[in-house]
Amino acid sequence: MLRDGALEGKTIIVTGGGTGLGRAMTTYFLQLGANVVISSRKLDVLETTANELREKTHGKVLAVPCDVRKYDEVEAMIQRAVQEFGRVDVLVNNAAGNFISPTERLTHKAFDVIVDIVLKGTYNCTLALGKHWIAQQQPGTILNIVTTYASVGSAYVVPSAAAKAGVLAITRSLAVEWAKYGIRSVAIAPGPFPTEGAWSRLFPEPLASKLDPAASVPLKRVGEHQELANLAAYLVSDFAAYVNGEVITIDGGEWLNGAGEFNKLELLTPQMWDQIEKTMRR
Repeated sequence: MLRDGALEGKTIIVTGGGTGLGRAMTTYFLQLGANVVISSRKLDVLETTANELREKTHGKVLAVPCDVRKYDEVEAMIQRAVQEFGRVDVLVNNAAGNFISPTERLTHKAFDVIVDIVLKGTYNCTLALGKHWIAQQQPGTILNIVTTYASVGSAYVVPSAAAKAGVLAITRSLAVEWAKYGIRSVAIAPGPFPTEGAWSRLFPEPLASKLDPAASVPLKRVGEHQELANLAAYLVSDFAAYVNGEVITIDGGEWLNGAGEFNKLELLTPQMWDQIEKTMRR
């Protein structure tokens, strides 16, 4: 989507960057000239991804193991990135966890697992890098990956909904508070973007064979990873320098479809509409 070299000179940290949407964003950032630091708890996955992306893009990618739930590991990751590339310009808070369950079946530890990764992990990375940027008098950009239900909530994923709502609140709050330091804060709310592994854990069989993720999307398809990477690259680029505090939904119209009271009338056939029209005319 962007011109070659649009991110040249920028160093970007992507948490959860070794797989799925994190890998897709990392790939495009590298293709546009950025240096990228990818992190997660699994060093073997990170190193495999880093080697593959170096070969594919000829870009500079650094794999740093980090548990975002632990503040000292986050600080160490940032220090490692600065040592390697001299500075960090962008943080993409992408690390996440989720599972579906009736809420009454959950233990308090199940809540902790999701909230610690999504909310605590996001504010650990944001706070650590924000403090660094402010101390260095350096501008920066924070891109948070939330969900379409961060604003409205969702049944059966209550820990995720609560955590993502918190991340959205952080996004909007810091967009105002840290703007004076030249730090932008933005978010993306993706709809269904199936990823290998994460999607199968979220929708295990027999649920997966009964639910079509595209069925509730007006465009009648799921998202392609490159489409999300395009949006992410724009938001962290200088082309989006005046975008601050916004959450951009990219879901093919799915959440609007669910929000409209009469949207289910799409199921009516032309013959049914003919009958309704006759009745209304009478």
